[in-house]
Amino acid sequence: MEVTRELAHYVVESRYADIPEKVRHEAARSFLNWVGCAVGASRHETVERALRALAEFSGPPQATVLGRGERLDIMQAALMNGITSHTFDFDDTHLKTVIHPSGPVASAILALAEHQPVTGEDFLHAFILGVEVECRIGNSVYPEHYDVGWHITGTAGVFGAAAAAGRLLGLNEQQMVWALGIAATQSSGLREMFGTMCKPFHPGNAARNGLLAALLAAQDFTSSNQGIEARRGFAHVLSTGFKPGKITEGLGKTFEISSNTYKPFACGIVIHPAIDGCIRLRNEHGLAAEAIESIALRTHPLVLELTGKRTPQTGLEGKFSVYHSAAVAIIHGAAGEAEYSDAVVRDPRVIALRDKVTATVDRSVHEDQVHITIKLKDGRTLEKFVEHAIGSVAKPMSDADLEAKFRGFANGILSQAETDKLIRLCWGVAKLKDAGEVARASVPAAAAARKRVGA
Repeated sequence: MEVTRELAHYVVESRYADIPEKVRHEAARSFLNWVGCAVGASRHETVERALRALAEFSGPPQATVLGRGERLDIMQAALMNGITSHTFDFDDTHLKTVIHPSGPVASAILALAEHQPVTGEDFLHAFILGVEVECRIGNSVYPEHYDVGWHITGTAGVFGAAAAAGRLLGLNEQQMVWALGIAATQSSGLREMFGTMCKPFHPGNAARNGLLAALLAAQDFTSSNQGIEARRGFAHVLSTGFKPGKITEGLGKTFEISSNTYKPFACGIVIHPAIDGCIRLRNEHGLAAEAIESIALRTHPLVLELTGKRTPQTGLEGKFSVYHSAAVAIIHGAAGEAEYSDAVVRDPRVIALRDKVTATVDRSVHEDQVHITIKLKDGRTLEKFVEHAIGSVAKPMSDADLEAKFRGFANGILSQAETDKLIRLCWGVAKLKDAGEVARASVPAAAAARKRVGA
């Protein structure tokens, strides 16, 4: 099977008119969520450090760093917006592969849309195609690829960024084949980096590398014609379980973005059932941390594999601790970015309850499920089985939920009027004459004023 060419042919020949309205709306939901995540993290120390390291080496000021006044060349802007959008670990998740699909794709093509004219319809179409490419490639190598230690958002995301950018650049079929091959040879990202600033670097690097792949291919820079499926290509080198049919079956008829989900909690997706259940028990029974003797979680194997940090020391590490997450769910009734600050991770009250949490693997429990048993000091036992966590495909966040989440991100960065405008632009992106308007609207007025006076 010439999987790479078949995928390239589809991306080049796809028509926006053939994309169902429901799929287009889901793409707008994904884009809205991604912009909010990027704006919300735009002042995080991860972003500040990356900008200090890289800004002086940037080329012409071609594209916006969302939520900030800086403009960088499109390669660096793609990198930075990929970093910001994943810094809070609050972005979208394709649950079948645990890919965070919007980061690599949207970061690449929004930067490109500020450099060359791109209509909103073309932008949204390219976004949908990019997500389709990365998720189908992810499906074809998951779980073996992920289990061995690759961070699939980085490794598969580069293909999505290349395909989406290549579509906007007008690549022909052969050039798109080369773009996917150039993406394949740049695929990277290690799960060892979870809990550090390198994790959000992965989607940023995928965005930059994917954009680079498309730009090179546009100049007929060659690669293997079978970068995905060849014996020494991406799929066989990085996975022992390549399933090519997962890429090609139903191509153009079903859309992976329809399975996208959005996080109500700012941490690894596999912890969400535990947080959801603990918050519900807290609210139903008026639980106080001091009344609890123990909390026992029966979880899917991935929970301990991905989020088994017993004694996190930083907020970033806390995002990968099911123990910390259960504790803050009980104490604060929330698991937003505030609950994953360094201060909360080191709070003695949180630590005391965290030490009472145990988690064991139960292979009968699915990825979006958990069984919780809380023993109280008065002798009572409370139990909760979460069949589907909030934010899952079965219990999705509504459009209103996503808007509220966006407003929470923008609070303190944008004014209410600026936030309202940016939300409108995201929902209506397909109708824009210039998709780059979204990026420019994310810049706070004060930052824009400083830029105008050269500050």
